[in-house]
Amino acid sequence: MKTVGNKPSTLHSILRVLVIWAISTVALIIMGFLLDGVQIESPGVAIVAAAVIGLLNALLWPLLSFVLVPFAVVTLGFAALLMNGLVVWFAAQLVGGFSIDGYWTAFWLALGMSAINIIVSTLLTIDDDSSYYRSLVKRRMKRTAKPEVTDVPGVLFLEIDGLARPILEKALAEGHVPTLQRWLESGSHTLSSWETDTSSQTSASQAGILHGDNSNIPAFRWYDKETGEVVASSNPSLLPGIEKSHSDGNGLLSDDGASRGNLFSGDAEYVMATASAITDKTKFHTSEFQAYFTNPYNASRTLLLFLWDVILEWRQFRAARKNNVQPILDKSHRGGLYPFIRAAMTILMRELNIYTLIGDVFAGRKSAYATFVGYDEIAHHSGILDPGAFDTLFKLDRQFGRLETAIRDAPRPYHLVILSDHGQTGGATFKQRYDMSLEEFVQQLMHEGIEVGSFETAGEAYGHLSVVMTDTIHNETTGASKVMGRALKDQTVDGQVHIGPEAEQALERAQKEDEEEKPHVIALASGNLGLIAFTEWDHRMTLEQIEESFPDVIPGLRAHEGIGFIMVRSKKNGPVVMGANGVYYLDDDRVEGENPLAPFGSNAPAHLRRTDSFPNCPDILVNSFYDPETNEGAAFEELIGFHGGLGGTQTHPFLLHPSEMPVDGELIGAASVYHVCKSWLNQLHNGGDTDSEEVQIEG
Repeated sequence: MKTVGNKPSTLHSILRVLVIWAISTVALIIMGFLLDGVQIESPGVAIVAAAVIGLLNALLWPLLSFVLVPFAVVTLGFAALLMNGLVVWFAAQLVGGFSIDGYWTAFWLALGMSAINIIVSTLLTIDDDSSYYRSLVKRRMKRTAKPEVTDVPGVLFLEIDGLARPILEKALAEGHVPTLQRWLESGSHTLSSWETDTSSQTSASQAGILHGDNSNIPAFRWYDKETGEVVASSNPSLLPGIEKSHSDGNGLLSDDGASRGNLFSGDAEYVMATASAITDKTKFHTSEFQAYFTNPYNASRTLLLFLWDVILEWRQFRAARKNNVQPILDKSHRGGLYPFIRAAMTILMRELNIYTLIGDVFAGRKSAYATFVGYDEIAHHSGILDPGAFDTLFKLDRQFGRLETAIRDAPRPYHLVILSDHGQTGGATFKQRYDMSLEEFVQQLMHEGIEVGSFETAGEAYGHLSVVMTDTIHNETTGASKVMGRALKDQTVDGQVHIGPEAEQALERAQKEDEEEKPHVIALASGNLGLIAFTEWDHRMTLEQIEESFPDVIPGLRAHEGIGFIMVRSKKNGPVVMGANGVYYLDDDRVEGENPLAPFGSNAPAHLRRTDSFPNCPDILVNSFYDPETNEGAAFEELIGFHGGLGGTQTHPFLLHPSEMPVDGELIGAASVYHVCKSWLNQLHNGGDTDSEEVQIEG
């Protein structure tokens, strides 16, 4: 869509203010009734007090924010709530007939008023936060360079991490995404499909989408025989090198583009929480943490939504256990810190992205790409069809509507493109089904004296948090940087913040890696994709070498019911895919016995031929089973919604795009998405389609 309606009228804005004032007044009266230490003599006093509280917030907060906001950043808004209590207490000193018996009563009064305001505003769809975002960002833009007003549209690419097209279609049918449904029903947008490469996960997909090249990224984590190290896509210190090796300078966002919350930058000049560009001083780092918390409404709203999401996770997990929902993860994976990690993904990352994107819109950027990770996080732990996952989609859909509204005031029209980088497939984990991990199973197949190890690396959620914290420490120009740097000193190594227990283990290993010998065999998990590497060989082993040195491994893997297929390279026959009852010779498309790739789609052979060509292809590539009738497989990680390999809806993401920007032909592989999106941008900004060649998967 290029335009989204008319600007709100002055009357509409006045009515909005009056309604919000009324809500604040009612909230004040309700909290006054609930708190013994609050005295309000009359409704008239409440009306005046609500107005004074609003005015004090508007006047005092900008003055005190230079001192308090850095602490609000570190505490995700709690320090702002403390100040809100101070503002309410001060208002009680100014308004006759309104009294509070102490600071902590004022604090609870402020907290309660914020909660009621958020709930009622949401129910009435007032969306005051959207109005505030627009007004605040517009004011900030006026203090910087004035954007050029133009009729040439920009494009916002909004990625819903992990959402498969079939799941989106279910969400559309059940009314979970009314904004997207409205676009489709109006004819402004069209829903298209695309198919991932072998590695159906974010680092491979975003390298392809944002740079047009995802070669030699076989999985989320892999063993690099050249360096002798495990490479993890969650490690911010490694991602700059990966991007450098895949970028030709003509990324999707190379022309006045912005990257928000992504693994790779797409060669964007403007970046925020972009893992590959945290320490790249040649880019403009958008310092949004402190700006976001400049207003007490943002701070209190974010903290309350954060805490509410934590409570939701506790309730949803308890209900799932009570109702014996299967499959289900245990307390070790959904208890402890997990509810807070989930809230950071579903609330904090979403709010920062939307806030920053509105800034991009008012700055008139030609393009921006942002990743929204909430659905992916919940689906991993609760299931791809979990009600909580659909609820997250509903809330994200509302944010897209707010962004749509903000475009009304932009200096240029914008097209909105919604897409996913991969889907997810569901099912009980390999360990839940067979009471052992992939590492433990491979260990059973080794003769005595051979050690099998598995390097645990930080997961996606911890990786996102590490990126945000590192970005803030390095690139905030205000007090937030120093305060957060001191707070996270013990979690920082070589300038990179590492969050979470997995990261702590990785740091300990990094400190000892020169002292310890590597295991003989490394078995890594990337969703339902397993990678087995024999560390004593500095090259990729052949099938014949493996059979000679480890005679039980190949037969054991093939015979296990939880394994769909394995791929190895034969000296005699080239790449070979083996299942329990058949062999697929990839070089000449020849099958002996049952076709092990039959459940995995017609493009599976071509995908695997391409993966086989990667220097980082493991000695043995393992893909778990897939049942097409139930759309179930098994992850080698403890995730009941998973992605990473072949099989099911994980390989079927979507592209929801303006109907006037068509997709011609099939989109196979992430690089094909880059080429079609780049052609759209070239057509809009350069007057011609200079990058629309059809992309075929290799092999």
